[in-house]
Amino acid sequence: MAYGYIANLPEGVVREHVRFNNRYGIAIAGDLYRPAEIADGDKLPAIIVGAPYGGVKEQGPCVYAGELARRGFVALTFDQVFMGESGGEPRNVSSPELFAESFSACVDYLGVKVPYVNRERIGVIGICGSGGFALSAAQVDTRIKAVATTSMYDISDVRGMFGDNLEALQAEKDRLAAQRWVDFEAGRPEYLPSFPETPYKDVDALPETDPLTNEWMRFYAVPRGHHPNALGGFTTTSNAAMANFRLLDFIDEISPRPILFIMGDRAHSKFFSEKAFAAASEPKELYVVEDAEHIDLYDRTDRIPFDKLESFFANALR
Repeated sequence: MAYGYIANLPEGVVREHVRFNNRYGIAIAGDLYRPAEIADGDKLPAIIVGAPYGGVKEQGPCVYAGELARRGFVALTFDQVFMGESGGEPRNVSSPELFAESFSACVDYLGVKVPYVNRERIGVIGICGSGGFALSAAQVDTRIKAVATTSMYDISDVRGMFGDNLEALQAEKDRLAAQRWVDFEAGRPEYLPSFPETPYKDVDALPETDPLTNEWMRFYAVPRGHHPNALGGFTTTSNAAMANFRLLDFIDEISPRPILFIMGDRAHSKFFSEKAFAAASEPKELYVVEDAEHIDLYDRTDRIPFDKLESFFANALR
Protein backbone atom coordinates (compact mmCIF):
# COMPACT_ATOMS: atom_id res chain seq x y z
CA MET A 1 0.00 0.00 0.00
CA ALA A 2 0.97 3.61 -0.46
CA TYR A 3 3.18 5.41 2.00
CA GLY A 4 2.67 8.92 3.30
CA TYR A 5 -0.07 11.09 1.84
CA ILE A 6 0.93 14.73 2.23
CA ALA A 7 -2.64 15.85 3.04
CA ASN A 8 -5.40 14.46 5.22
CA LEU A 9 -8.52 13.05 3.63
CA PRO A 10 -11.35 15.60 3.93
CA GLU A 11 -14.39 14.69 5.99
CA GLY A 12 -17.14 13.16 3.86
CA VAL A 13 -14.72 11.76 1.26
CA VAL A 14 -13.89 8.10 0.61
CA ARG A 15 -10.61 6.97 -0.98
CA GLU A 16 -10.16 3.54 -2.57
CA HIS A 17 -6.97 2.08 -4.02
CA VAL A 18 -7.51 0.76 -7.55
CA ARG A 19 -5.44 -0.94 -10.22
CA PHE A 20 -5.96 -1.33 -13.97
CA ASN A 21 -3.92 -1.75 -17.15
CA ASN A 22 -3.10 0.64 -19.95
CA ARG A 23 -3.41 -0.49 -23.57
CA TYR A 24 0.12 -1.91 -23.43
CA GLY A 25 -0.79 -4.15 -20.50
CA ILE A 26 1.22 -2.15 -17.95
CA ALA A 27 -0.49 -1.89 -14.57
CA ILE A 28 -1.43 1.57 -13.31
CA ALA A 29 -1.93 2.12 -9.58
CA GLY A 30 -4.51 4.73 -8.68
CA ASP A 31 -6.60 6.18 -5.88
CA LEU A 32 -10.30 6.76 -6.49
CA TYR A 33 -11.89 9.57 -4.45
CA ARG A 34 -15.64 10.09 -4.14
CA PRO A 35 -18.23 11.70 -1.89
CA ALA A 36 -19.13 9.34 0.95
CA GLU A 37 -22.82 9.65 0.14
CA ILE A 38 -23.91 8.90 -3.44
CA ALA A 39 -27.59 8.31 -4.15
CA ASP A 40 -28.57 5.13 -5.96
CA GLY A 41 -28.47 5.69 -9.68
CA ASP A 42 -26.47 8.92 -9.49
CA LYS A 43 -23.93 9.48 -12.27
CA LEU A 44 -21.29 11.99 -11.23
CA PRO A 45 -18.72 13.93 -13.26
CA ALA A 46 -15.16 12.69 -12.85
CA ILE A 47 -11.78 14.42 -12.94
CA ILE A 48 -8.43 12.69 -13.45
CA VAL A 49 -5.54 14.38 -11.63
CA GLY A 50 -1.98 13.87 -12.86
CA ALA A 51 1.08 14.40 -10.65
CA PRO A 52 4.00 16.72 -11.38
CA TYR A 53 6.78 15.21 -13.49
CA GLY A 54 8.47 12.66 -11.25
CA GLY A 55 5.81 12.97 -8.57
CA VAL A 56 3.34 10.41 -7.27
CA LYS A 57 -0.34 10.28 -6.35
CA GLU A 58 0.30 10.73 -2.63
CA GLN A 59 1.71 14.23 -3.19
CA GLY A 60 -0.08 17.12 -4.92
CA PRO A 61 -2.77 14.96 -6.56
CA CYS A 62 -4.17 13.87 -3.20
CA VAL A 63 -4.67 17.53 -2.26
CA TYR A 64 -6.63 18.20 -5.44
CA ALA A 65 -8.61 14.96 -5.47
CA GLY A 66 -9.72 15.18 -1.86
CA GLU A 67 -11.03 18.71 -2.28
CA LEU A 68 -12.72 17.96 -5.61
CA ALA A 69 -14.48 14.94 -4.09
CA ARG A 70 -15.58 17.12 -1.18
CA ARG A 71 -17.19 19.38 -3.76
CA GLY A 72 -19.11 16.54 -5.40
CA PHE A 73 -16.81 15.19 -8.11
CA VAL A 74 -15.32 11.75 -8.48
CA ALA A 75 -11.53 12.13 -8.74
CA LEU A 76 -8.90 9.62 -9.86
CA THR A 77 -5.20 10.04 -9.11
CA PHE A 78 -2.51 7.68 -10.37
CA ASP A 79 1.18 6.89 -10.49
CA GLN A 80 2.71 7.15 -13.93
CA VAL A 81 3.97 3.91 -15.48
CA PHE A 82 7.49 3.06 -14.30
CA MET A 83 6.79 5.15 -11.18
CA GLY A 84 5.50 4.61 -7.65
CA GLU A 85 3.17 1.62 -7.29
CA SER A 86 2.49 1.33 -11.03
CA GLY A 87 4.12 -1.34 -13.16
CA GLY A 88 6.75 -1.15 -15.84
CA GLU A 89 10.44 -1.97 -16.01
CA PRO A 90 13.00 -0.54 -15.81
CA ARG A 91 11.95 1.94 -13.17
CA ASN A 92 12.00 5.72 -13.57
CA VAL A 93 11.78 5.68 -17.35
CA SER A 94 9.98 8.63 -18.95
CA SER A 95 8.07 8.38 -22.22
CA PRO A 96 6.00 11.12 -23.87
CA GLU A 97 3.64 8.63 -25.52
CA LEU A 98 3.19 6.35 -22.51
CA PHE A 99 2.73 9.22 -20.07
CA ALA A 100 -0.03 10.71 -22.23
CA GLU A 101 -1.53 7.23 -22.65
CA SER A 102 -1.91 6.95 -18.87
CA PHE A 103 -4.60 9.63 -18.95
CA SER A 104 -6.55 7.72 -21.60
CA ALA A 105 -6.18 4.53 -19.56
CA CYS A 106 -7.73 6.38 -16.63
CA VAL A 107 -10.65 7.36 -18.87
CA ASP A 108 -11.02 3.70 -19.85
CA TYR A 109 -11.23 2.69 -16.20
CA LEU A 110 -13.65 5.40 -15.11
CA GLY A 111 -15.97 4.85 -18.05
CA VAL A 112 -16.19 1.07 -17.70
CA LYS A 113 -15.46 0.09 -14.10
CA VAL A 114 -17.00 2.86 -11.98
CA PRO A 115 -20.81 2.65 -12.12
CA TYR A 116 -21.45 6.02 -10.46
CA VAL A 117 -19.42 7.96 -13.08
CA ASN A 118 -21.02 9.54 -16.12
CA ARG A 119 -18.57 8.57 -18.84
CA GLU A 120 -19.64 11.57 -20.95
CA ARG A 121 -18.53 13.95 -18.18
CA ILE A 122 -14.83 13.24 -17.67
CA GLY A 123 -12.18 15.97 -17.41
CA VAL A 124 -8.51 16.09 -16.46
CA ILE A 125 -6.17 18.25 -14.39
CA GLY A 126 -2.46 18.15 -15.08
CA ILE A 127 -0.13 19.55 -12.41
CA CYS A 128 3.28 20.72 -13.68
CA GLY A 129 4.59 18.20 -16.24
CA SER A 130 1.29 16.34 -16.26
CA GLY A 131 -0.22 19.44 -17.82
CA GLY A 132 1.63 18.72 -21.05
CA PHE A 133 0.77 15.02 -20.96
CA ALA A 134 -2.90 15.72 -20.21
CA LEU A 135 -3.17 18.16 -23.11
CA SER A 136 -1.41 15.69 -25.40
CA ALA A 137 -3.88 12.96 -24.46
CA ALA A 138 -6.83 15.30 -25.06
CA GLN A 139 -5.53 16.11 -28.56
CA VAL A 140 -6.57 12.64 -29.71
CA ASP A 141 -8.87 11.31 -26.97
CA THR A 142 -12.16 13.13 -27.45
CA ARG A 143 -13.65 11.38 -24.42
CA ILE A 144 -11.75 13.98 -22.37
CA LYS A 145 -14.26 16.82 -22.27
CA ALA A 146 -12.21 19.51 -20.53
CA VAL A 147 -8.60 20.12 -19.45
CA ALA A 148 -7.13 22.28 -16.69
CA THR A 149 -3.42 22.70 -16.08
CA THR A 150 -1.70 24.18 -13.03
CA SER A 151 1.93 25.34 -13.08
CA MET A 152 2.19 23.64 -16.45
CA TYR A 153 5.44 22.32 -17.91
CA ASP A 154 5.87 20.99 -21.45
CA ILE A 155 8.58 18.43 -20.72
CA SER A 156 8.99 17.69 -24.43
CA ASP A 157 10.23 21.23 -25.05
CA VAL A 158 13.82 20.11 -24.41
CA ARG A 159 14.95 21.94 -27.54
CA GLY A 160 13.49 25.18 -26.25
CA MET A 161 15.78 24.99 -23.23
CA PHE A 162 18.75 25.46 -25.58
CA GLY A 163 17.25 28.44 -27.41
CA ASP A 164 19.24 29.22 -30.55
CA ASN A 165 22.33 27.39 -29.31
CA LEU A 166 22.30 24.52 -31.80
CA GLU A 167 25.85 23.57 -30.87
CA ALA A 168 24.82 22.92 -27.27
CA LEU A 169 21.77 20.96 -28.42
CA GLN A 170 23.96 18.77 -30.64
CA ALA A 171 26.36 18.17 -27.75
CA GLU A 172 23.45 17.07 -25.57
CA LYS A 173 22.23 14.65 -28.23
CA ASP A 174 25.77 13.25 -28.53
CA ARG A 175 25.92 12.79 -24.75
CA LEU A 176 22.57 11.00 -24.59
CA ALA A 177 23.42 8.78 -27.55
CA ALA A 178 26.71 7.72 -25.96
CA GLN A 179 24.89 7.01 -22.68
CA ARG A 180 22.90 4.28 -24.43
CA TRP A 181 26.11 2.28 -24.92
CA VAL A 182 26.95 2.75 -21.24
CA ASP A 183 23.46 1.62 -20.21
CA PHE A 184 23.52 -1.42 -22.49
CA GLU A 185 26.90 -2.50 -21.20
CA ALA A 186 25.80 -2.05 -17.59
CA GLY A 187 22.55 -3.94 -18.13
CA ARG A 188 20.50 -1.13 -16.64
CA PRO A 189 19.83 2.53 -17.45
CA GLU A 190 21.55 5.29 -15.51
CA TYR A 191 19.25 6.92 -12.96
CA LEU A 192 20.46 9.76 -10.77
CA PRO A 193 17.89 10.78 -8.13
CA SER A 194 17.60 14.47 -7.30
CA PHE A 195 16.34 14.24 -3.72
CA PRO A 196 17.46 12.32 -0.61
CA GLU A 197 15.78 9.17 0.63
CA THR A 198 15.43 10.83 4.03
CA PRO A 199 14.06 14.38 3.94
CA TYR A 200 15.83 17.37 5.42
CA LYS A 201 14.28 18.60 8.67
CA ASP A 202 13.10 21.89 7.17
CA VAL A 203 14.00 24.45 4.49
CA ASP A 204 16.66 26.01 6.72
CA ALA A 205 18.60 22.73 6.60
CA LEU A 206 18.71 22.58 2.79
CA PRO A 207 22.12 22.87 1.10
CA GLU A 208 22.94 26.03 -0.81
CA THR A 209 21.93 25.66 -4.47
CA ASP A 210 20.74 27.73 -7.40
CA PRO A 211 17.24 29.28 -7.05
CA LEU A 212 15.44 26.73 -9.25
CA THR A 213 16.94 23.71 -7.50
CA ASN A 214 16.14 25.34 -4.17
CA GLU A 215 12.49 25.67 -5.18
CA TRP A 216 12.23 21.98 -6.08
CA MET A 217 13.92 21.01 -2.82
CA ARG A 218 11.59 23.22 -0.77
CA PHE A 219 8.84 20.81 -1.79
CA TYR A 220 10.37 17.41 -2.58
CA ALA A 221 13.29 17.31 -0.11
CA VAL A 222 11.49 18.36 3.08
CA PRO A 223 8.48 16.89 4.93
CA ARG A 224 6.12 19.21 3.02
CA GLY A 225 6.22 17.04 -0.09
CA HIS A 226 8.85 14.33 0.36
CA HIS A 227 7.92 10.80 -0.67
CA PRO A 228 10.22 7.77 -1.05
CA ASN A 229 8.59 6.92 -4.39
CA ALA A 230 9.43 10.36 -5.80
CA LEU A 231 13.14 11.02 -5.46
CA GLY A 232 13.26 13.13 -8.59
CA GLY A 233 14.52 12.76 -12.11
CA PHE A 234 14.25 9.99 -14.66
CA THR A 235 16.69 7.71 -16.42
CA THR A 236 19.27 9.84 -18.22
CA THR A 237 18.32 8.71 -21.72
CA SER A 238 14.65 9.60 -21.16
CA ASN A 239 15.53 13.12 -22.30
CA ALA A 240 16.31 11.82 -25.78
CA ALA A 241 12.70 10.73 -26.28
CA MET A 242 11.44 14.06 -25.01
CA ALA A 243 13.68 15.87 -27.51
CA ASN A 244 12.33 13.83 -30.42
CA PHE A 245 8.57 13.69 -29.79
CA ARG A 246 6.65 16.91 -29.22
CA LEU A 247 3.58 16.74 -26.98
CA LEU A 248 1.56 19.78 -28.06
CA ASP A 249 1.81 20.03 -31.85
CA PHE A 250 -1.97 19.57 -32.16
CA ILE A 251 -3.19 21.52 -29.14
CA ASP A 252 -5.47 23.60 -31.37
CA GLU A 253 -7.45 20.43 -32.16
CA ILE A 254 -8.72 20.15 -28.57
CA SER A 255 -11.26 22.86 -29.45
CA PRO A 256 -14.23 23.10 -28.99
CA ARG A 257 -13.48 21.42 -25.66
CA PRO A 258 -12.35 24.05 -23.12
CA ILE A 259 -8.88 24.49 -21.60
CA LEU A 260 -8.07 26.36 -18.39
CA PHE A 261 -4.41 27.29 -17.82
CA ILE A 262 -3.61 28.26 -14.22
CA MET A 263 -0.24 29.73 -13.22
CA GLY A 264 1.23 31.71 -10.35
CA ASP A 265 2.29 35.28 -10.98
CA ARG A 266 5.76 34.44 -9.60
CA ALA A 267 6.09 31.02 -11.27
CA HIS A 268 9.37 30.38 -13.07
CA SER A 269 7.34 28.20 -15.46
CA LYS A 270 4.92 30.89 -16.71
CA PHE A 271 6.40 30.68 -20.20
CA PHE A 272 4.98 27.18 -20.74
CA SER A 273 1.40 28.19 -19.89
CA GLU A 274 1.63 31.37 -21.94
CA LYS A 275 3.04 29.54 -24.97
CA ALA A 276 0.42 26.77 -24.81
CA PHE A 277 -2.38 29.29 -24.28
CA ALA A 278 -1.29 31.20 -27.39
CA ALA A 279 -1.25 28.00 -29.46
CA ALA A 280 -4.61 26.66 -28.23
CA SER A 281 -7.91 27.53 -29.89
CA GLU A 282 -11.00 28.85 -28.14
CA PRO A 283 -12.55 28.23 -25.68
CA LYS A 284 -9.53 28.83 -23.46
CA GLU A 285 -8.60 30.88 -20.41
CA LEU A 286 -5.34 31.87 -18.73
CA TYR A 287 -5.90 32.37 -15.00
CA VAL A 288 -3.17 33.98 -12.88
CA VAL A 289 -2.94 33.33 -9.13
CA GLU A 290 -1.53 36.29 -7.22
CA ASP A 291 1.49 35.87 -4.96
CA ALA A 292 2.14 32.27 -6.03
CA GLU A 293 5.30 30.54 -7.19
CA HIS A 294 5.38 27.32 -9.20
CA ILE A 295 5.30 24.84 -6.30
CA ASP A 296 2.57 26.74 -4.45
CA LEU A 297 0.03 25.21 -6.83
CA TYR A 298 1.15 21.71 -5.83
CA ASP A 299 -0.28 21.73 -2.33
CA ARG A 300 -1.10 25.15 -0.89
CA THR A 301 -4.86 25.23 -0.48
CA ASP A 302 -4.68 28.99 0.11
CA ARG A 303 -3.24 29.38 -3.40
CA ILE A 304 -4.83 26.62 -5.49
CA PRO A 305 -7.99 28.26 -6.93
CA PHE A 306 -10.46 25.49 -6.14
CA ASP A 307 -13.48 27.74 -6.63
CA LYS A 308 -12.25 28.48 -10.14
CA LEU A 309 -11.62 24.80 -10.87
CA GLU A 310 -15.05 23.85 -9.53
CA SER A 311 -16.87 26.41 -11.67
CA PHE A 312 -14.80 25.51 -14.75
CA PHE A 313 -15.54 21.79 -14.55
CA ALA A 314 -19.15 22.25 -13.40
CA ASN A 315 -19.76 24.23 -16.58
CA ALA A 316 -17.59 22.13 -18.91
CA LEU A 317 -18.88 18.75 -17.71
CA ARG A 318 -22.60 19.55 -17.75
